[in-house]
Amino acid sequence: MPRKLHLAVAVYGVGGPGQHGLWKDPRVPKNASIDIGYYIKTAQLAEQALFDALFIVDSQFINPTYPSHYLNRLEPLTLLSAVATHTTRIGLVGTASSTYNSPFNLARRFASLDLISGGRAGWNVVTSFDTGTSKNYGLDEHLDYATRYGRALEAVLLIQGLWDSYEDDAFVADVARNVFLDPSRLHALDHVGEHFKVAGPLNISRSAQGQPVIFQAGVSEDGRNLAAHVAEGIYAPGGTLAEAQAYFADIKRRAAALGRDPDHVVIFTGASPVVGGTDEEAARLSRDIYEADNDFDRKLGFLGRAFGAYDFSQHDLDAPFPDVAHLAEKGGRTRGLELVQRAKDQGLTLRQVVETVTEYHPSPFTGAPDTVADAIADWYEARAADGLNLRFRTLEDLERFAGDVVPLLTKRGVFRSEYEGETLRSHLGLPVPVNRYTLARQAAHGGGSA
Repeated sequence: MPRKLHLAVAVYGVGGPGQHGLWKDPRVPKNASIDIGYYIKTAQLAEQALFDALFIVDSQFINPTYPSHYLNRLEPLTLLSAVATHTTRIGLVGTASSTYNSPFNLARRFASLDLISGGRAGWNVVTSFDTGTSKNYGLDEHLDYATRYGRALEAVLLIQGLWDSYEDDAFVADVARNVFLDPSRLHALDHVGEHFKVAGPLNISRSAQGQPVIFQAGVSEDGRNLAAHVAEGIYAPGGTLAEAQAYFADIKRRAAALGRDPDHVVIFTGASPVVGGTDEEAARLSRDIYEADNDFDRKLGFLGRAFGAYDFSQHDLDAPFPDVAHLAEKGGRTRGLELVQRAKDQGLTLRQVVETVTEYHPSPFTGAPDTVADAIADWYEARAADGLNLRFRTLEDLERFAGDVVPLLTKRGVFRSEYEGETLRSHLGLPVPVNRYTLARQAAHGGGSA
């Protein structure tokens, strides 16, 4: 299939990171983050615009400084199962932690969503960013960085094995012969690894797309390696065009080095487009959005998230940035250590760190519809991204993008004019994985089917 731009929408309800004050917007229902109707409407609008997927983020720890959406939101797979019954094509990607979930339970839940949706499920694999999550699961300490990523890789490979428990022709349901299941097509995994021991088999069959699509957001060295090994979709951090191109090239190179087809690793760069009637109007709107959320105390509070929800308000704002590197080791390690090093190298105070990491940077996708469409096409053609994971403040913003920008992308020939198929894999141009046991039998018979 010729390379085409991919679009996903990430939902932040009453306001996620950088949108703490969104709940005050009169266009946003105050219960949006727990209103299934809001998610269904978002998914339907995105589906009408031929988006690839709806993406639901998640975490399992909060304190009062966290963004409003984080404080009160629906569990992703429950949410997506409801959305699945009100949509027919759009992919449904949910976030779940490999650190704080049983692999067997995860395998069953995502396989269920995959069947409910007709083959549209995806799993965004996370290792859990918030150190406080451990205490919600009976552990005194968050697992260290290397252990979390080691568990993640093993969990994904194990779960993919469980998803192959039944071959596609296992359920013959032959009334005349009184045979419902062909037992030779059912396989126990009997996995024994460093972190998990799971017998199997899984008690659910494969979907029309074979297996849910694996997504991951890898920024650190360990994260990029995990992404290169198992990810079929990647949520990339964005940044400048040059930074995005470097990330894109690095991930594709790592995947190719592992013998994978780099075209089967679809990179979505995060973006928050601002569309106006003119470039000038969009620029003013972009600045107004920033200023509406430019609250220093709130930003100071949220800075602590990368350091295990550390309370920075106890420090003198104009003293040197405190030495909290040890707190980042089990939390947002990459981001946290980067901040500590930058503060040390530049001699920054706590106040200056807060101001520099939250200073105004307009989205590169800001402007009139033509300007935004041109910028998206430029990034795509420059191989900074295979697609964009879009964040919209309101449903009206999504509608405007869908109505004014998407048709221009289609006209330019970079975006689809209709869905390529009915599954998430078909949207992304990914192959259906052949069941491993079927593949082994075909190999044993010289490539023919048994």
